[in-house]
Amino acid sequence: MKKTIEKWNSLSLIVRIVIGLVIGAFLGVVVPQATEISFLGTLFVGALKAIAPILVFVLVMSSLAQANDKIGKRFRTVIMLYMLSTFMAAAIAVAASFLFPITLQFTDAVNEVAPSGIVEVLETLFTNMVSNPVSSLMNANYVGVLTWALIFGIALRKASDHTKEALNDISNAVSQGVRWIINLAPFGILGLVFNAVSTNGLEIFTTYGKLLAVLIGSMLAVALIADPLLAAICLKRNPYPLVFRCLKESGLTAFFTRSSAANIPINMTLCEKLGLDKDMYSVSIPLGATINMDGAAITITIMALAAAHTLGIVVDIPSAIVLSLLATVAACGASGVAGGSLLLIPLACSLFGISNDIAMQVVGVGFIIGVVQDSLETAINSSGDVLFAATAEFREWIKEGKKLPF
Repeated sequence: MKKTIEKWNSLSLIVRIVIGLVIGAFLGVVVPQATEISFLGTLFVGALKAIAPILVFVLVMSSLAQANDKIGKRFRTVIMLYMLSTFMAAAIAVAASFLFPITLQFTDAVNEVAPSGIVEVLETLFTNMVSNPVSSLMNANYVGVLTWALIFGIALRKASDHTKEALNDISNAVSQGVRWIINLAPFGILGLVFNAVSTNGLEIFTTYGKLLAVLIGSMLAVALIADPLLAAICLKRNPYPLVFRCLKESGLTAFFTRSSAANIPINMTLCEKLGLDKDMYSVSIPLGATINMDGAAITITIMALAAAHTLGIVVDIPSAIVLSLLATVAACGASGVAGGSLLLIPLACSLFGISNDIAMQVVGVGFIIGVVQDSLETAINSSGDVLFAATAEFREWIKEGKKLPF
């Protein structure tokens, strides 16, 4: 048994995850009634979600308390890349919708309350910022966690060296706990894949095949063309080795966990492997999980335009540009709104005068295809967080004459 465990641990994490994926898919087909297997996935995602808020709070606070003055420039670059990438994603979604117009088969309206306008989205965002810090940690309100970590981190910059050392020790302890949890990823992925295969049939690919094709095509275009293009412009070299590593080590787990928040520890571990500055990525990664929402912008845009096409509404170019800008801003608030990106669809539909009743039926369609749409959306969002955090820092490395790890 000891030799078996040692042999298992000697394999790379990606290989172990693939093994778990294959076994989970096999069991989902052969013994779909063995529902207790899916409990492994529930435990894994639960553990990641539990530790992620603490990890973000401790790392951001510790990093800011000890940060140097060079962080500012790189941080501005990261934010610019996040927002530009999200806008490009919305624009690509508009182009895809014009090239391949989709009409929908409406479902029953979902019993959820969608935000009534962009003002409500922004109000939610700002309200979350000043939420009680303990409540923010308990409820995984990352906007609040980030805000208070920034405040305490800046306040602690004048603290004694002993205090900063203590913060650093706590940060290292939490990071070690995360590594232990991530080491169990193969078993968690096994349970998640089993649950997906055993509970979802193939009908989803036939009934909504064209809609899924446009969504998936747009997301792949962003992940494999638009985002690498931004990275290439910044780095002036081939970005694909970095892009593929981010997709493999971040996007793969995000696809199955379907949670950007749960993938924050995975992303921070990848940043550490890439040799990035901990002071930098401990802030930019959780921020990216909040505002770098390429997949959400694509979903909001395509679903809103599908509703317009179904109702015979002609959308002109200026309206499409406004929709792209709205989707970019609204997507940043997706993580703070119950239901994620889907509940922001009515907001986009309102641009074309589509009633809330019809818009909520579009949301219902979104929930039906969510098992595929949400998985891929989370994968490109999460892998993009690492890609742009690394791009911003590697840009400075190039200026300083340092060798890049790809």
